[in-house]
Amino acid sequence: MPDMAKGPAGKPGRRASRPGGRRNLAGWLFSTPFLVLFGVFMLFPIVATLLMSFTDFGARDVTRPLEAEFVGLDNYRNLFEDDTFRTALFNTAYFVVVGVPLTILLGLLVALLLNNGIDRARTFFRVGFYAPVVTTIVAVAVVWRFVLDPSDGLVSGVASELGMTAPDFLGSETWAMPSLIAMAVWRNLGTVMVLFIAGLQAIPTEVREAARLDGAGAWQELRRITVPLLRPTMLYATVITTIGYLNVFEEPFVMTQGGPSNATLTVSLDMYREGFNFFHMGYASAMAYVLFVVVMGITALQLRLLKDNTR
Repeated sequence: MPDMAKGPAGKPGRRASRPGGRRNLAGWLFSTPFLVLFGVFMLFPIVATLLMSFTDFGARDVTRPLEAEFVGLDNYRNLFEDDTFRTALFNTAYFVVVGVPLTILLGLLVALLLNNGIDRARTFFRVGFYAPVVTTIVAVAVVWRFVLDPSDGLVSGVASELGMTAPDFLGSETWAMPSLIAMAVWRNLGTVMVLFIAGLQAIPTEVREAARLDGAGAWQELRRITVPLLRPTMLYATVITTIGYLNVFEEPFVMTQGGPSNATLTVSLDMYREGFNFFHMGYASAMAYVLFVVVMGITALQLRLLKDNTR
């Protein structure tokens, strides 16, 4: 029975106030600004985009959104009959399949070197590798355009000194996507490196010392101890890197605008074009939800496969 306050005649009065209820109320009050902002700028656009994906919403419907024509699943059916969208899907898959393993492997290698192999100026190298992460994409694009410029770029200059001719990296259908992947790996390497350094420093020293006393070499220590104990970190790094690469937009938008001949067109860039260049906002919304399903599916698969190895 809950405690009841007694009145003058011994009759039950009002329920005594509980401190837990006050704390809950205070918590909700402090959370209200976030909930309002989340509802207005996140939840409402998500729901509105889902509804728009079933309509032919365009520029004419911006002022009268309720007058947009309902088209059902036509936008989704048309997507997979669209050669441009299929090209964007292939390019995005190419970017992920090549870029994610390179980023993870190079990030692990750099983390191992900075954690064990380099004693002097270790902080300098860590800052240097992490600097691209906090550098704006515009600055990165300017640097890489200069480096890859076919006439006056750094690569072409080095190639000419060696008696060779460098290709037009950003103007070639063969080299444009590998060039963007190289830039993305360089830019995101620092994030993965920091995660792996944190994971390496969490490995107990006693485990390494015991392995060395048992005669384990550097390769055996890496294979049998370091990598297995880094699997939770590797899972997290792989998942966030894959999600970022599936949503790749800035690199092709700034560097190539999807060219040449759609060789670097990604799903996010195609979505931007359809929504803001051609004002096919219902079609672009359907594209966004297809990408959302792909991201969720691949993330769930990675968590299923990699999580089993972390136990």
